Amino acid sequence: MALSETLEGGEGSRFVQNIVFMRHGDRIDNFEPLWLPNAARPWDPPLTDAGKIRAWCTGKRIRREGFPIHRVFVSPFLRCVQTAAEAVAALCAINDDPAEITSEKAVIDPSRVKVSIENGLCEIMSRETRIEAPPKDGKWFIDISEIEAIIPAGTMDRSVEPIYHEPPKWEEDVNAARQRYKDVIIALANKYPGENLLLVSHGEGVGVSVSSFKKGTLVYEVEYCAYSHLQRSSTRIPGQQATVEEFQVVTKNGRTGVQFMSQE
Repeated sequence: MALSETLEGGEGSRFVQNIVFMRHGDRIDNFEPLWLPNAARPWDPPLTDAGKIRAWCTGKRIRREGFPIHRVFVSPFLRCVQTAAEAVAALCAINDDPAEITSEKAVIDPSRVKVSIENGLCEIMSRETRIEAPPKDGKWFIDISEIEAIIPAGTMDRSVEPIYHEPPKWEEDVNAARQRYKDVIIALANKYPGENLLLVSHGEGVGVSVSSFKKGTLVYEVEYCAYSHLQRSSTRIPGQQATVEEFQVVTKNGRTGVQFMSQE
């Protein structure tokens, strides 16, 4: 669908906004049993090599969805930062070569996408996830300079004001976290109404992005690098307040790694 179209008579325009909500790639503690007991930061596992390849390939797939991604917002957990790095490289690659399975040789145009960290996209901060306890020094994430070194050069936008200035508090309630994910989706969409967004986060967030905007839906599986697709239209007429429709879930069951049951 076209991003923007002029209304009949030329008085105003209609814009279709797309939001893609993506889970991170394969985390190393699921595949290497000896990683966790020896890890300096056990709450913040990196991706496996296969996870990086999956993230790159998913970025290429999102690129072919039929609309450009303008901004990427990322959970500050390392696995999400690494996932975003691969996806952004795929979105910004000058040559979309089907034979390339990693970003290693990709030549990118960094002007295509801007990347920012968003604390509101964090994992659920409680023992309900696999986090046993908070870090003793209170430092959940790697430094912003280290994040910038991972994200493709020229794409990081540190001028963006985050929705959540701090990460959620430890022992966050699960329902509160689910509401957080929904609130962040809406807040970011409203903040950038004329842009398409990719949100790189965690499995629970992907589930919320479907169940919160598609009534009667139960999400029961979210694969690594699975993603949902939300879409809404807005109409702008000079001298009048913009009219914004509700988000619709475009995602089809199973097509992009999200499995759900719906009563609709």
